[in-house]
Amino acid sequence: MNVSRPKSVYFIVGEPSGDLLASRLMQALRNKDPNIRFIGMGGETMIALGFRSLFDISEISVMGIFEVLPKLRLIMRRMNEVIADIREQKPDVIVTVDSWGFVHQILAKLKKKKNDIPKVHYVAPQVWAWNKGRAKTVANLVDQLMTLLPFEPPYFEKYGLKCTFVGHPVIENTANLTKDAATFKAKYDIPEQCTLLSVLPGSRQSEIKRLIPVFKQVLGQLKKTFPDLFIVIPSVAAIAGKVETAFAGFETPYRVITGQYERYAAFQSSVFALAASGTVSLELIACGTPHVIAYKFGYVSNKIAKRFAGTKYANLINILAEKYVIPEFILENCREPLITAKILDLMLHHDKAKEQIEEARQYLIKLKPDNVLPSEKAAETVFSII
Repeated sequence: MNVSRPKSVYFIVGEPSGDLLASRLMQALRNKDPNIRFIGMGGETMIALGFRSLFDISEISVMGIFEVLPKLRLIMRRMNEVIADIREQKPDVIVTVDSWGFVHQILAKLKKKKNDIPKVHYVAPQVWAWNKGRAKTVANLVDQLMTLLPFEPPYFEKYGLKCTFVGHPVIENTANLTKDAATFKAKYDIPEQCTLLSVLPGSRQSEIKRLIPVFKQVLGQLKKTFPDLFIVIPSVAAIAGKVETAFAGFETPYRVITGQYERYAAFQSSVFALAASGTVSLELIACGTPHVIAYKFGYVSNKIAKRFAGTKYANLINILAEKYVIPEFILENCREPLITAKILDLMLHHDKAKEQIEEARQYLIKLKPDNVLPSEKAAETVFSII
């Protein structure tokens, strides 16, 4: 009797945001086929589900041209390891998740070697924000694209690439949240009566190095208005130690926490948040937490980013709304006085903060596909290719 081998999915995940997304897809795929096998490179959330990563992805998780250069040799070596592993494993499908700057180099090498394994990319590169010409490159390297945003497919379909809008994972990740601030505060020895602020300086080593100094300046100023200020810093295991070191000796009491459930509990327990630009803003909106976002690269990368940016806004809700719903302080505007002034305005005027969340949630709803969870829609797409 012939017994067919289990189907195998080769994941290539380069950073924490992609790790969470891939973990949801893993669970949805496993629900459809309990025998399916997962291999490749991934992060801590995937590993918690039994995934064995080829190496620690925190090694290669950097952003900005000049931030990448010092790690270029390591990154190239890791790419070659992945390509060799794919040749040995012979998976049924390759699923690359986010991190286009990293994965497209691997895909290009695979194409050059005439590798015919079907390739799916999850999370469209933001061609509407940076370099629309990249859409053609994506179409040349993958067989299927799964997008998080409803307006993205046309950018790629014009080049003949098959696209599926699967929806944004924040809709799924934040479903069925229960708010219990008292339990969260007690668990981490946080005073029940305090002004609790969530601080999110990013999930990459390069981000925390750039943003924590600015964030600490902001927090020092906020302390003057809110003497009972207490800081909670949700992080990921790979860099939590570095975040702890960066805040060591800080005059305002703080806690560094890890884990997705704890992260959302922190958001729901906080009166406000200061966050690096990214998906975290959508999570904060889903949790009902007013916030501002901030982000910058190194000096030269800032100049390059400003010149080539193709959109007025950095925040996804602002892009959908075509106006500033979530205050953002990007590149040269990522400065303490500007950030502090806006945070104080919102924290001292609760009606403005409430209005921010109510308006933002109207746009958040647009990120969900009809009658199905994003991970289930993504799993359907992957199985159709297998």
